[in-house]
Amino acid sequence: MDDDTRTLAPSSAFLDLYWIPLGAGNRVVQFSGRTFETIAAKWTRRPPCDLYHTALVATLGTDEYFIEMTPVPGASRAPLDRGVVAVGAVGTAWARRLRVFRYEIRRWRNGTIPDLAAAVGDPVRVSNEERHVAAVLDAVPGVPTPVWGRDELRAGEMWNSNSVVSWILTVSGLVDDVGGPPHGGRAPGWDAGIAVASRPRVSRRQDWRTEEET
Repeated sequence: MDDDTRTLAPSSAFLDLYWIPLGAGNRVVQFSGRTFETIAAKWTRRPPCDLYHTALVATLGTDEYFIEMTPVPGASRAPLDRGVVAVGAVGTAWARRLRVFRYEIRRWRNGTIPDLAAAVGDPVRVSNEERHVAAVLDAVPGVPTPVWGRDELRAGEMWNSNSVVSWILTVSGLVDDVGGPPHGGRAPGWDAGIAVASRPRVSRRQDWRTEEET
């Protein structure tokens, strides 16, 4: 923290995790997700589950930081305006030059997550300690950016938005405080993030204040 940063009261630092039904507000994604889960359930001989993706909201004082992986939108806003800290390819690396085949990782101060209202139940309060919230914000720019939907990092399952969230929570020492998805649900990619974050790595940590407060 900067020397001139005021001391935060315990109640002004929160980290919340949201379980959002896959494809909330997007029928194409909903259909694709159901199809994928039906095939996966038959292959593994288990009942199909509801699929979820996750997002984090970190609160420090009067600011909220919205952390998620999301498709790259149109050019209506500059990347820094929406807190973009990393970009990756969707489906295949060669198509990365096309906007529709790129994803971005956001740490958006006082931003928004469009489908947050569709989250199931209350958010999971992961922590209300400033040091934990700051550690999570600091970790976001170091998230790996392999191709979405593939297992380039050999973690045993595809890399996606759940992988990003579980990676951040693992390197911050908080993943065990989350618990699992809602009853009857599954979060594909979650274990991949934990597996990759648990490996020895070269730190790429970046001060989370730099691009947003300077």
